[in-house]
Formats: sequence, structure tokens, C-alpha cells
Amino acid sequence: MIAAMGAPDVDATDDAVLLAAWRGGDRAAGQALVGRHLASLYDFFRNKVDDGVDDLIQQTFLAVAASIDQFRGDGSFRAYLFAIARHELYAHWRRRQRRDAELDVLEISVAALSTAGPARVVARHHEQRLLLQALRTLPLDLQIALELVYWEELSGPELAIALGIPEGTVRSRLRRGRELLARALEDLTGDPAVATASAREREQRLAAVA
Repeated sequence: MIAAMGAPDVDATDDAVLLAAWRGGDRAAGQALVGRHLASLYDFFRNKVDDGVDDLIQQTFLAVAASIDQFRGDGSFRAYLFAIARHELYAHWRRRQRRDAELDVLEISVAALSTAGPARVVARHHEQRLLLQALRTLPLDLQIALELVYWEELSGPELAIALGIPEGTVRSRLRRGRELLARALEDLTGDPAVATASAREREQRLAAVA
């Protein structure tokens, strides 16, 4: 079984209460809101960059603090948080690219951007290591979409906010990502049966969204 990395146990209602208090000037509420999502942000960044995870987390929270009054509450705070994290991730890789190179997140993967090899991928179980390694070969935007479903359990509307796209486009990207991931797992293992077995648990979660 593939172990969840950042399975959420936070209550969206509690987020709303803390957010309202933060907007009202309660700095402790803001710190509590940030703290309860710290582990999820760490998981979000650690399989998508070679280094600088702590800096990216700090930049994300600073961006949240600077724009918190712009959050209208149309979706969950988590979706808003991951939307900002995604922007910070893209900015990170743009800074690492050559000046004349474009970052096409629907085409280029972390594996192509990274200077680190597969050994940098850290997980407790062999099956999870294979999954993380395979995810890094997907176009970056598809990797983000799948990981937010698998480990953060974002819904279709939340994914639309986090990815900045219509919900119908979310479903098509998840389908494409699922197909590419199955191929990547087969390439890594050389065994279609392994890829099929590994997909069963993930398919149950994707069915609720896609």
C-alpha cells in the first residue's frame, strides 16, 4: 500500500475561524493557521525542488500574509494556499532557468529541471519511492495536480483554485497525468503488472475528482 505523505487532518471550518481572527488583527491566529499547514507545504515542495524547501515555505507564507485581504473565501484556505505555493514553485524554477528559456509547466518535468538524481527522492517504502520518482518525470503542472489529490485530498473545485484553471480542465489534466504516470511506473519497473497494482489505490481517490 502507498502510504499517505501529507494526508490532511485539518478542519476547513477551523481554518475559516482562524482566518477571520487573523484578518481582525489576531497575530496568534495567523501563526496557528500557518502552523497547521506547515507539514503539507513541506510535502508539496520536497519532491519538486533540489533544495531551498524552507525558503520556499517562508516565501509562500509571506505571500499569503501580504495578500490575505484579497482572499474572498470562494474556496477553502488550503486551495488558496496551494495556489500561492504553486506560483512560488514556478518562480523558483524560472530563476534557475537560463534567461532565454521559458518554463512550460505543461511540458517540462522536475526530472528535466533537476540536477539531482533519483537517489534524492526520500520515502519510507519502496513502492512510495517508485511513485515519487515516477511523478518527477511528469510535466510539472500534472505532477502538482496528482499529488494534491493523492496526498492532500483536494476536491475538484479546490484543485481548480489551486491550479488556476476551470474544473473541467482539472479533470482532463488528471486523466492525462494518470496515463503518463502509469507509463512512467512501467518504465521504472519494467513490469506492467506492478504499475497496475500500484494504481488501484490511487484510482479510488481520483474517481472522486475525475
